[in-house]
Amino acid sequence: MTTMVRDAAAGTGAEIRRSELAAFLRSRRERITPEQVGLVRGRRRRTPGLRREEVAHLSTVGVTWYTWLEQARDIHVSAQVLDAIARALLLDRSERTHLFALAGTVDPSPGSECTGVPQALQLMLDQLEPFPACVQNSRFDILAYNRTYRLLMCDLDALPPEDRNCLWLAFTNDDWRASLVEREETIRLMAAKFRAAMAQHVAEPAWKALVKRLEDASPEFREIWARHEVVRPGDKIKVFRQSHVGIVRLTSTGLWTGPNQGPKLLTYTPADAETRERLERLHALALAGGTSQR
Repeated sequence: MTTMVRDAAAGTGAEIRRSELAAFLRSRRERITPEQVGLVRGRRRRTPGLRREEVAHLSTVGVTWYTWLEQARDIHVSAQVLDAIARALLLDRSERTHLFALAGTVDPSPGSECTGVPQALQLMLDQLEPFPACVQNSRFDILAYNRTYRLLMCDLDALPPEDRNCLWLAFTNDDWRASLVEREETIRLMAAKFRAAMAQHVAEPAWKALVKRLEDASPEFREIWARHEVVRPGDKIKVFRQSHVGIVRLTSTGLWTGPNQGPKLLTYTPADAETRERLERLHALALAGGTSQR
């Protein structure tokens, strides 16, 4: 038992909470690699995960202020600061709730996921309109998207954040599945790409939980997953049947947002003039507040 924990055990409830908050922040910071948040690792890094200075920079919080949090100092932390730290540390929904509970502060955005996608990257997505674009991680979670991509295969805004995963939608969402012109080949290749990517994450709870969720929900996924097929990602022309504008043929391009294969910017450009015109119509529908629901 550390000195801080022994002291907190004999202290007040507030002291215990501050100690728990400090330990929680350290544990979350140490699990994140620099590459996950677009930083360069460098040759002399000895700290596991991120440095305190890096978390402070990513969350635009003073280094001294953040250091005091990890030292369990008696300071008041605003909801805005906690929100910024949660996003910098890529906290999921449960972790975010735990963070605010330990700080004794009301979460201004309860239930939200902290994807870690910076505002500058979201601005890039918006500037690519009317072309569809999104940011995905290697687990196929959709972390951010522009308005055209929102309606390309289904209405993403109508889905809970935990369902915004391409693999999950390809096997369970009727609208998404209907948009796949070559559905059988597409979902087989997606499962194979996912298995190849999972080789580096086989022990991680989030990856195992997604596989378990898919196996429980989809006999089709169970059958394909049992084949143990693997394939590496590649760019090619993809054909979608959009429910409002018809067939669109898109050239997909993936750009990693960091040195390693973490979050990836995916862009879809029209493969022909007809598709470009249909994307412009889809974008206009999105601007008007339309949905892809039939």
